[in-house]
Amino acid sequence: MPNYLLAYHGGKMPDSQEAVAKVMAAWEKWMKTLGPALVDGGNPVGKASTIDSKGKIAAGAGANPVSGYSIIKANSLDAALKLAQDCPVLQGGASIEVCETFEAM
Repeated sequence: MPNYLLAYHGGKMPDSQEAVAKVMAAWEKWMKTLGPALVDGGNPVGKASTIDSKGKIAAGAGANPVSGYSIIKANSLDAALKLAQDCPVLQGGASIEVCETFEAM
């Protein structure tokens, strides 16, 4: 069964302690519903730089920066999409890029 990277783009952080608690409860609930499909709950990401193909380093993460990630296990891309549709990051205005990973080495 393949793993799928859920790359979160955009969204916003809650603006009060009450909102943080509500969001964290939603994440905990979603992760529990995933059960053994959850490989890595992931984390938000912060500072970023970009390296181009010539080795030049630029501050920042580019046009559509990743704001966080999770890794899940599913039988197919369609199954992974179904699991990702309930992810709480969507409530904060983010989008999710769902990518199948594969062993290269």
